[in-house]
Amino acid sequence: MDQRPCCFSGPHVDTSLEKIKMAAELSTSINIKEPRWDQSTFVGRAKHFFTVTDPRNILLTNEQLAHAHKIITDYREGIVSPGLTEDELWRAKYVFDSAFHPDTGEKMILIGRMSAQVPMNMTITGCMMTFYKTTPAVLFWQWINQSFNAIVNYTNRSGDAPITVGQLGTAYVSATTGAVATALGLNALTKHVSPLIGRFVPFAAVAAANCINIPLMRQRELQHGIPITDENDNRLGESSKAAQQAISQVVVSRILMASPGMAIPPFLMNHLEKKAFLRRFPWMSAPIQVGLVGFCLVFATPLCCALFPQKSSMSVSRLEPELQEKIRASHPGVERVYFNKGL
Repeated sequence: MDQRPCCFSGPHVDTSLEKIKMAAELSTSINIKEPRWDQSTFVGRAKHFFTVTDPRNILLTNEQLAHAHKIITDYREGIVSPGLTEDELWRAKYVFDSAFHPDTGEKMILIGRMSAQVPMNMTITGCMMTFYKTTPAVLFWQWINQSFNAIVNYTNRSGDAPITVGQLGTAYVSATTGAVATALGLNALTKHVSPLIGRFVPFAAVAAANCINIPLMRQRELQHGIPITDENDNRLGESSKAAQQAISQVVVSRILMASPGMAIPPFLMNHLEKKAFLRRFPWMSAPIQVGLVGFCLVFATPLCCALFPQKSSMSVSRLEPELQEKIRASHPGVERVYFNKGL
């Protein structure tokens, strides 16, 4: 009879013990204030935003969000959950970041989170590009789109200053009215152009509307400034100049984010609608359009968010004169300031 010991028992026990030891020894010095990947490079920012904008994050339950919140808040206080590994810590951080505002700490509105961008935008954009031929349809879908954008812009604003219901209402009405009026104006100008060019009207409207909606929904930041810090996160004041840079970068990102999903499908749909399949099943046009837009957005959303660092910066010399004086008096060594640009 073979008396040799089982070849699997020893290594299996050793590996388990090693894992337990590694988990028990998780360092409390991991910097979870910053993303896991190098944010000075586009690739690092892209990896970060592919994780943040992952649509699966919107399926997380309140219990899962609360668990991630506890892991992160405990870790920041030097408390490590028993058995926690480094990968689990980073996963908890990205769950936390996907649902809680970086400045206020509030749980963000579900459809305003960046993880909801792909499913929400693919549906709205697909419908805007399918139902663009009549004024009522343009009006309805542009209003839906700008209302959604207003929620996203409010949810992902920069800064921690409270905004009143009155201010929010004024911002929403002015933003949506201006954006929808722009869309209708562009639609009226292109009544007599070719069908292919007509398909690009929604994109032109969205691009123009973003230039209106985002600044108006974040007008409080432009009026009162956003928090700026030194490289060690020491708060130095509030700057309107920083808000202008932040909002400009967000406008550029959002327009480019919409570009692939609104520029590529029109060519494909113009070609497909001449084929027998869509002539036979015209109701398939909207689902196909939504699917094409969704495919584009899966990549465009994180890649365009990654165009600029989330933690933006600017030279002290570009700030308001009085703020420059204040910083040079209290923090003479500071040459650059940092701020959350929003998304």
